[in-house]
Amino acid sequence: MQPTSPSHLGAFLKARRAQLDPQECGLPETDSARRVPGLRREEVARLAAISVDYYTRLEQGRVRASAAVLATLARALLLDDDQQRYLYELAGRTDDRPRRRRPAQRVRPAMRRLLDQLTHAPALVLGERLDILAWNPAATALYTDFSALPAGRRNYLYVLFTDPVIRGMHKEWAHDARDAVAALRMTATAGPDDPDLARLVGELSVRDTDFRTWWAEHRVNSASYGTKHYRHRLVGDLTLDCDTWGGSDGSGQRLMVLTAEPGSPSHDALRILTSWTAEAPGAHSTQDGTRPAASP
Repeated sequence: MQPTSPSHLGAFLKARRAQLDPQECGLPETDSARRVPGLRREEVARLAAISVDYYTRLEQGRVRASAAVLATLARALLLDDDQQRYLYELAGRTDDRPRRRRPAQRVRPAMRRLLDQLTHAPALVLGERLDILAWNPAATALYTDFSALPAGRRNYLYVLFTDPVIRGMHKEWAHDARDAVAALRMTATAGPDDPDLARLVGELSVRDTDFRTWWAEHRVNSASYGTKHYRHRLVGDLTLDCDTWGGSDGSGQRLMVLTAEPGSPSHDALRILTSWTAEAPGAHSTQDGTRPAASP
């Protein structure tokens, strides 16, 4: 895999060292006040057993890191599995094979059939930029009528930051939005020069200070499950488990499904909500404008 711009790697290294506590990394306390948060360049170099000059040139994008140096930096900066994978992706060291051409973002028929069968569980098919490629009636009931949005605006991150109804229904919006930004950061390594990705990041950076701050953190996340807390305008509070499954076809598409504990108030409320709107116009559609045929 080819490396991304050296400035991307340098920005990640600087952002990561700023997040670390020196004592957490085993460095002794000092009496001198720190002018900047986190670790100094000299301290990272010492922990990674490389010269300060070499590390400085890495941050400035003037030298390409070897696999051995990346391994020592991962340990020095206390990177978790996702962050290590992201570091290697930025440096172009994860895969030396030629990069495959990415397939078009079209939902497979089997995925559409699965959406049809999830009658009381809101479900979305997300593309590689978190584009909303398909959804079922339950997702329309929970969130909004995605078919009423322009195709270029059907993006999970975009609506999370810009749609006041969707933003307002998240009781832990900052937590959920920050995780979504980190998920986009994780997937962005597959196409860092993607113009659509650049437009999405650029527009959200201009429109929202939180997005701009969180994107600059270079936090990455590939978590496939979690819990979301909503306050829906029709049925009140909902606590839903969110599970995401990645496809095995190399498309980068993922199926996101929201469910409630059987017998819980959220389960009853979700069934009431989906029964009200299951047959609403536009409840089930896809980004390419197609809709499933009506059942006989």
